Amino acid sequence: MPRKNPTLKSTQNASGALKERAFLVGLDYRMRRHAAGKKGLTDSAQAARDGSVTSKAPAVPEFTADESLDELRTLATSAGAEIAGEFLQHRDRPDPATLIGKGKLEEIAGAAASVSADLILFDHDLTASQQRNIEAVVKTRVIDRTQLILDIFARHARTREGQMQVELAQLEYMLPRLAGRGIEMSQLGGGIDTRGPGETQLETDRRKIARRVRHVKQQLENVRRIRAQQRQRRESAPVATIALVGYTNAGKSTLFNALTQA
Repeated sequence: MPRKNPTLKSTQNASGALKERAFLVGLDYRMRRHAAGKKGLTDSAQAARDGSVTSKAPAVPEFTADESLDELRTLATSAGAEIAGEFLQHRDRPDPATLIGKGKLEEIAGAAASVSADLILFDHDLTASQQRNIEAVVKTRVIDRTQLILDIFARHARTREGQMQVELAQLEYMLPRLAGRGIEMSQLGGGIDTRGPGETQLETDRRKIARRVRHVKQQLENVRRIRAQQRQRRESAPVATIALVGYTNAGKSTLFNALTQA
């Protein structure tokens, strides 16, 4: 179900740089929704027959596909992207190779190309193989929901600890996705002086990332140790501590600045 955005011209952000044009892909799995509904009815009927109905907090309803796509649109805008178009796919179950099926994927590739999209954002987590298979068809950059959220965290991380936590999450997310990122990264050459001892570029990249992960974890431990010492000193003083917690772009900084008149 393509939904093209009427605004197709490139725009600029506050710094004057061109925004990336993002094409959003949402997914709605009917089989999962129906199965969940049947299970809920079955459990309720069984409890009524057994007389074991107990007072429980109401279950939190899942987001609908449209609501989840609306949230992805907000997240993409928060990351600095311009929405070029949207596509909502209805399936009975996810395709293990491409998530949405090769036929629909080719349709999405054409729709994204027609609006000059720079990247395609999936409202779903992709496995490493799914991401490679999708990129092979659409011929453009593909990002899933987790990658998008990590990018937003990286943009807004201000403290040293926060920046390292985001970097660690990004490195660990990237590691299993190195395979297949181009033939030059995964194969040794077949000519003279390319056989024998050595390692592929892919293995080198993995080694570098693993080394960086160890370094970041060590730095995080150091920061946390210092933070714990500072926390102990604060707790020893009779001063109240207040924390502002909320979703991205919920207005935490705005509220803090208003309260402190910063």
